[in-house]
Amino acid sequence: MKKILLFISIFGTLISLAYAQKKQAISVLQDQVHQEVVVQVDGLPFTAFIYSKNLEKPTLFPIIAANGETITRGFPLAPRAKEPTDHPHHIGLWMNYESVNDLDFWNNSSVIAPAKKSKYGWIKTTAITETKSGETGVIKYTADWSDIRQHVILKEHSTLEFAATAAYRIIDRTTTLTAAEPVSFTDVKDGLLGLRVAHELELPSKEERKFTDAHGEVTTVKGNDDQTVTGNYLTSENKQGDSVWGTRGKWCMLYGQKGKDTMSIVMIDHPDNIGYPTYWHARGYGLFAANPLGQKVFSNGAEALNLQLETGKSITFRYRVVIASGKERLSNNEINKLTHAFAASEGVAKKR
Repeated sequence: MKKILLFISIFGTLISLAYAQKKQAISVLQDQVHQEVVVQVDGLPFTAFIYSKNLEKPTLFPIIAANGETITRGFPLAPRAKEPTDHPHHIGLWMNYESVNDLDFWNNSSVIAPAKKSKYGWIKTTAITETKSGETGVIKYTADWSDIRQHVILKEHSTLEFAATAAYRIIDRTTTLTAAEPVSFTDVKDGLLGLRVAHELELPSKEERKFTDAHGEVTTVKGNDDQTVTGNYLTSENKQGDSVWGTRGKWCMLYGQKGKDTMSIVMIDHPDNIGYPTYWHARGYGLFAANPLGQKVFSNGAEALNLQLETGKSITFRYRVVIASGKERLSNNEINKLTHAFAASEGVAKKR
C-alpha cells in the first residue's frame, strides 16, 4: 500500500509539473497605423514590437511577466513614479552597438543635439515580413542600419519568437546582419542585446555614479536607497552583484522583488554565437546587456576581437530571454535546463 501511495504521489506531482509548464496561446497582432506588433498570452498583454519612425531603433516595449508585473523601465516613453531618467536610449529590449564604422547606434536618442547627430546611427524597420500566432508566436522583420544621410551600412533580418507557460515568458531572438559595405565593429562596452529594467529590479546603491560613453559624454546616475530596490545579478560562473560586469558566462540572471513575487530575468547565450560565452555588460542601475563584441574593454586589453565584415558577408546572433515570476527565484538547475534546451534548439528562423 505504501508503494502504491508513493507512486500516486509521484505521478500526481509529475502531472502537476506538466500542467504548470503547458504552453499558452500566443496572439501576434500587427497594427500598421501605430507601427507596432502586439503580443498577447491568452488575451493578456506580454509585449509589443514598436518601430515608430520617431524612434532611433525598434524595440520590445513594455515587457510584462506572467503575474502581470512590468519588468521594463517606463522612461522615456511611459514614465512612472520614482524611476531614474538617465540614459534615455535605454528602451525595453533592443539590439544595437556603439561603434559600427565609427557610428554610435547604441547611444542615439531624442536628446542628442542636432549638431552632433552625424556621429550616430539609426535602425529603421523596412518591413514586417511575417507574423504568426499559436503555441509559438513569431515576428519577422527587416531593417536598415544607416547614418544620418540614410546611407545603409548593414541589412538586418530578425526573427522574434515568443512562448509562455503559467510561470514563464520566453523571447528568442535570431538576428542576421549583412554588410552593405565593408563594416568594422570596434571593441567597445555598449552593446549588443540590451534590456533596461524596472526601478525595483535595480541593485541597491546609495552612491551617485558617473559613466562616460565613447564620445566623452558623462551620464550621472543617482543612488537608489529606497526599500523597493531589491535586484541582484547571478551568472553561470557564480559571479554576483556588481562583480558580474565584464565577466563571461553562458547565462546571466537578474532577480528581485516586484509586487508580491520574486522576478527572475535570464539572458542566455547560444553556443553558435561569436565570442561564446559572452561578456556581460550588466550595470547595477538597471542596464542588463550581453556584449560578445567588446572583448578588449572587458578583458582590459588581454583579448581583442574588432569584428570585420566584408561586403555581402553576414553574422548571426541568437539569444534567449526568460522572465519568470514566483515565490522564489529560478534555481540554477532550472536555468541550466532552459540553457541546454536553447542550445539544442533550431528555432523557427533556422528551420525555414
